[in-house]
This record gives sequence, C-alpha cells and structure tokens, in this order.
Amino acid sequence: MEAKIGKFFETVGNFFTGGDQIPLCDGDIVAGCEREVAEAEKGSSDEFKSECIMRLSWALVHSRRQEDVQRGIAMLEASLDGIRSPLEMRERVYLLAVGYYRSGDYSKSRQLVERCLEMAPDWRQAVTLKKAIEDQIKKDGFIGIGIAATAFGLLAGGLAAAFSRKK
Repeated sequence: MEAKIGKFFETVGNFFTGGDQIPLCDGDIVAGCEREVAEAEKGSSDEFKSECIMRLSWALVHSRRQEDVQRGIAMLEASLDGIRSPLEMRERVYLLAVGYYRSGDYSKSRQLVERCLEMAPDWRQAVTLKKAIEDQIKKDGFIGIGIAATAFGLLAGGLAAAFSRKK
C-alpha cells in the first residue's frame, strides 16, 4: 500500500515539476565543448572535428539556457545534409528531437523521435523521449482545460452576481 501511495505522490510531483529523464547540462560543459571544437579546427582530422561538434551539439541541446538549445538546433539542422551513415543520422535526428522538446516544440520533437524509432524501433533513449513528449502534451492539455474551466467559472460567477444585483 505504501508503494502505491509513494508512486501516486511521485506521479503528482512529476506532473508539476516536469519530471522527465532528459539530462541537463551547465554552461561550463558547453564552454569546454566550444574550446574543444576551436582546438580541433586547428588541424585535427575531419573525423575528430565531427566528434567534437557532436559533443558540442549534445551539450547545447541539453543546456539549461534556451539560447544554447536554439544554437544546438541550428547546428544540427545545418549538419543533416552531409550525413551518409544511418547511425550518425539517427543520433543527430534524436538530438534535434531533444532540442525541440527542450524548446517546447513538442509536435516537431514527436515527429523527429518517431523518425528515430522508424530507424531503430527498440532504441531506449528514443522510447523514453517519446514518453516524455507525450506526458508533456497531456500535462499541457490538462493545464489548458484547467484554465478554461477557471475562466468559465469566473464568467458564470460574474454573470450570476450581475443578475442578482439587478433584482
């Protein structure tokens, strides 16, 4: 019984706090990745540069700062055209889905994560992200319904008060 009550409170807490499993990244990690990319530009192999850019893209879309998330999305979108490896394409599309999720564009994020799942149906990260997206969409729907119900209640109360004064 205690386990069920604990699960209930965890669910309610996650509803109000977001409670997703997407890791976040601080500015110092982003800065470290930016330094790594700058150093790689000074004569490293193309493969090493690409790895550094992927790490920076990961850090940006997982950043706590929205400006970084938007920068990560732009970097990933710009890099999609030259990808030939299905694995690399899947990883970049997944990171784009994370970026759009973090920026609040849940429909775009869901499209991209479903594209990942077409490439790899059992990919746990993509399955987890898809669940987080769906949970967030439900949460936003509940909040919207709550706002509409409150507005309706206030309007009905205002009308009732206005009619009772006329009599």
